[in-house]
Amino acid sequence: MTDQPAIHVSSLVKDYGEVRAVDGIGFSVAPGAVVGLLGGNGAGKTTTISMLLGLLLPTSGKVEVLGHDMTSGDRFAVLPRMNFASPYVNLPYRLTVFQNLKVYGLLYGIRDIGGRIRGLARDLDLEPFLDTPARKLSSGQKTRVTLAKALLNQPEVLLLDEPTASLDPDTGDFVRTYLQDYAQDSGCAILLASHNMQEVERLCSRIMIMKQGRIHAEGTPAELGRRFGRASLEEVFLDIARAPREVAS
Repeated sequence: MTDQPAIHVSSLVKDYGEVRAVDGIGFSVAPGAVVGLLGGNGAGKTTTISMLLGLLLPTSGKVEVLGHDMTSGDRFAVLPRMNFASPYVNLPYRLTVFQNLKVYGLLYGIRDIGGRIRGLARDLDLEPFLDTPARKLSSGQKTRVTLAKALLNQPEVLLLDEPTASLDPDTGDFVRTYLQDYAQDSGCAILLASHNMQEVERLCSRIMIMKQGRIHAEGTPAELGRRFGRASLEEVFLDIARAPREVAS
């Protein structure tokens, strides 16, 4: 495993007109690490993830993924080595689960697409509904299919937005264990955005909490608890979220 960060962000800024959505943040994620990115609605999490994916260009600052500059054409060299999952992104409704996964597999140039899909279907318990149209999936089934889509290319960097949303406790626990094992075994760097504080405490070796486009606190769950004098990460999060808003200078 290399010493080079899988993700490196410095002085990152994103403006929408007069609104500063991301305000000079910086962080790194090492290979094999699972890092949490927390914050209330409008904190800047989604904008940050979009810049990491190369979907948005920053106003200023630097974004590197696996040593590639995501603000330039260089990003096309790294996109096949990373992936993203969010249950809030719809799959094509008329295609079956297998057809959806096959399309994404073709886009990533995966060899033996059928074998890879069947392996993930076994791992994530998708086999009973591989031939079901996406429009007929339950929320929990859709969440698992979306995660399978994100793992098709065996990514080295994985960006996750609420990866266990709508899952029952047993399936959610299975998925968390699967992600822990995947990061450890493959060296994949995972950046996790979630509002499930127990999930974040379990999965993440380090946590960043954003507010008004800035990282207001960073550390392990235990460090954050000591720093804020709180017994749980949820209490730390609420302290930051409920603090008076800063006035932009």
